[in-house]
Amino acid sequence: MTDQEQHSKQEALSQPKAEAKPKAEAKPTEQDPSKPSKGPLNYLSGALTSGLLAWLALGVSQRVVTYFMLHPPNYSSRIATNIAVAMKTLVIGLSFLATFSCAFVGLGLSLLFLRSLFTGKQPEST
Repeated sequence: MTDQEQHSKQEALSQPKAEAKPKAEAKPTEQDPSKPSKGPLNYLSGALTSGLLAWLALGVSQRVVTYFMLHPPNYSSRIATNIAVAMKTLVIGLSFLATFSCAFVGLGLSLLFLRSLFTGKQPEST
C-alpha cells in the first residue's frame, strides 16, 4: 500500500460520519387515491370466503378422524406405534386448527361487516 492510499484511509476514518436523518413519516391522509377504501362488500366477501374454507376444512377434518378411527396403527414395534400415534395426532390437530382459524376469521369479518353497516364508519387501518 502506498503512502497516499494510507493517508486517504486515515482521513476517511478520522472524518466524522454524517448521521442519517430519519425520514419524515408521511401522515395518513383522509383519502389516499392510491389505496381504495374497504367497504361492507369487501368484508362480506371475505367473511363468505373464509366461512366456505372453514366448512371445507371441517369436512376434511371429519374425514381424517374417520379414516384414523377405521385404521388403527397395528405395528409389532412399540416405537413404530408411538410414531404413528404422534403423526395421527399431528394431522388431526392441524386439520382442526385450519378449520377453527378460518371460522374465527369469518366470524370476525362478519362482525366487521355488521359494524360497518350500522355505524357507517370505516375502521381505522394501521
